[in-house]
Amino acid sequence: MIGKLKGLVDGFGDDFVHVDVNGVVYEVFCSSKTLAALPQVGHAAVVHIETIVREDMIRLYGFFTEAEKAWFNVLMTVQGVGARVALSILSTITPSELASAIALQDKAMVGRANGVGPKLAVRIVTELKGKAPVGGTVDAGTLGLQAALGEGVASGNVADAVSALVNLGYSSAQASAAVARVVGKEGDGLATDKLIRLGLRELSS
Repeated sequence: MIGKLKGLVDGFGDDFVHVDVNGVVYEVFCSSKTLAALPQVGHAAVVHIETIVREDMIRLYGFFTEAEKAWFNVLMTVQGVGARVALSILSTITPSELASAIALQDKAMVGRANGVGPKLAVRIVTELKGKAPVGGTVDAGTLGLQAALGEGVASGNVADAVSALVNLGYSSAQASAAVARVVGKEGDGLATDKLIRLGLRELSS
């Protein structure tokens, strides 16, 4: 079983990289985030590998970090999530953002990925609650939000407010921390639009 490839980047495709290991060139399928993180052609690279064997193919999937690889395997435990969908999710959000989305039950953030419809997004955040892999940490902002909520589960309006702030360009950690401060002051019963407005005020202060 291949756990890691160390070699030279030989070329790129839309969703794969070729890695030359002592003259043997491996085709490795990756998320767009991993492809962007890898060095240019001709430079040395290390890619963490997950091998999937089926009757009609053997395919290598590569990851820039162990955390991304771990989340890939966790995602594929959910019915309806295959390798292609798992890579799509990891191309859209980082492992820490994914951990936060699951912690907050934020189906909207997971649903941003191509191939993930509303029902599948709900299934992912529901089934993976509490199943973060080792290294799949939740950011401090989300932990603060969970503490502010008391029970550690965001209601729909809170999760929607965090998702909206992320869509406006703030990081998951920034958005969660801002909403946590609002919830701490006002409670979690505010309408989503008011949570967003107050969250933006916190972010600009």
